[in-house]
Amino acid sequence: MKDGMGLGTKVSFGVIGVSFVILVAVKMSELLNKAKNYVNDKVANMPKPEASVADVDFMRVGKDGVEYLAKVNVSNPYSTPLPICEIKYSLKSDGREIASGVIPDPGSLKANGTTLLDVPVKVAHSILVNLIRDIGRDWDIDYQLDLGLVIDIPCVGNITIPVSQKGEIKLPTLKDMFTGGSKNTDPAPAPATT
Repeated sequence: MKDGMGLGTKVSFGVIGVSFVILVAVKMSELLNKAKNYVNDKVANMPKPEASVADVDFMRVGKDGVEYLAKVNVSNPYSTPLPICEIKYSLKSDGREIASGVIPDPGSLKANGTTLLDVPVKVAHSILVNLIRDIGRDWDIDYQLDLGLVIDIPCVGNITIPVSQKGEIKLPTLKDMFTGGSKNTDPAPAPATT
C-alpha cells in the first residue's frame, strides 16, 4: 500500500462519508419541511376573498333556452385589484344538473371592496320541458347553484372560492315563451369589472 492507508481505514472513511451525506440530506429534508409548514400556515391564515350569492332570478327567454341571472357579491380584502380567471357554474334541480358552464376572464375584483358579478346561466328549452312536467301549480323550481370563482392572488397563485346557494326560481310563463319576455331591457348582461 503506497498511500499508507489500509483497506480498513479506507472503508471507515467511506462509511463516515456516506453517513455524513445521509445526515446532511436528513437535515435538509427537515429544514425544507419546516419551511413548507411555515408557508402553509401563513397562507392558511391570510385573509382571502369571500363570496355569496345575492340573488338568482329569471332574466329572459331566447332562441337557445331560458337565461337566469345570478348576482354574486365578492369581497376583496387586499389593497390591489385581483383578476378573476374564470367562473365555473352548475345549476341543479331535483338532484339533476340542468345547466353548467364556464365564464372565462370575467374581470377583476375591486381593491378593498365588494364587487357585484353578474353570472348568466342558460338552461336549454328541452330541459325546461322536462322540468315543467314535474312542477305542478307553483311554477317554480327548487334549485342549487354551485359556483367556483377562480381568482389569481399574487405570490400565492390561483385559488378557487366555492359558493353554493339553494332556493326557488320561477319558470318563464307561456307569455314569456312566446314574447321572449325579459325582466331586463339590456341586450345582454356583462360581468362586472373594476
